Amino acid sequence: MKWIGALLLLSATTWVGFEIAKKLNDRPKQIRQLKNAFQILEAEILYSQSPVTEACLSVSKQLPHPISWFFKSVSDDLTKKSETLFTIWVNNLNHIWPFVALGSNEKEILRQFGRTLGQHDFTQQQKHIQLALSHLERELQDAQDHQYRYSKMVKSLGFLTGLLLVLLLI
Repeated sequence: MKWIGALLLLSATTWVGFEIAKKLNDRPKQIRQLKNAFQILEAEILYSQSPVTEACLSVSKQLPHPISWFFKSVSDDLTKKSETLFTIWVNNLNHIWPFVALGSNEKEILRQFGRTLGQHDFTQQQKHIQLALSHLERELQDAQDHQYRYSKMVKSLGFLTGLLLVLLLI
């Protein structure tokens, strides 16, 4: 019975290590998806001259989950609710946040971008999109660095922590 408990404890700590490593690995991928979303949004707003509702819907159709959920819910809320764009943007950002692997810096970039979305002419809007893209590029470099440094370590640490606990308890 002791060995079964030890095996379960070792499995649980290893699983936690792999989950944390998965989040580290997903963060750069999701930042790249956000960069793609902003590029699509830029094309939709500037060149197609689509309203924000249609632009967000178009973005949601071209990206994988969970990033697409955010843009889809923003588009849906803009058609259904009478709140301001920024309020809808922030509410959906807060709602989707537990499902993404992004950090607080990315959330702040998105929040600041949401404040400017739809508030300016095409030229100014393009500048805000480019600014958000440059901030996301900086965060992408940071996320890739963290992934490279800590992904393998976290997996090993999960297993080794479980092994230590098993040895201490037996």
